[in-house]
Amino acid sequence: MTGMGWTVETVSAVDAEIGTLPVALRARLVRLLEAVENVGLESLRAPHVRHLEGKLWELRVRAEGGIARGIYITAAEQRVVVLHVFAKKSRKTPRRALATAKRRMRQVRR
Repeated sequence: MTGMGWTVETVSAVDAEIGTLPVALRARLVRLLEAVENVGLESLRAPHVRHLEGKLWELRVRAEGGIARGIYITAAEQRVVVLHVFAKKSRKTPRRALATAKRRMRQVRR
């Protein structure tokens, strides 16, 4: 018997960020978030999930229209909290994106 499943939450700004993604990327990201809830975070592997630093992890999607990332943390009770979503333009995750995620993480922890 399995325990409680994973839930996905977003901080308030993330819904708007997802809305700015090209349609194919948005659909792929939403499917990945649904997979977290349906099959569990632990069943997702690279290339879809990658550790960034500390408590920050990254959901990685690629589709027609480019590459997008969702930076998230895991919280108590098997919660995934998505802190920041952006379309990726360079090879590395931009420092500004990490700073945004860290700032939002501090607000979530309160």
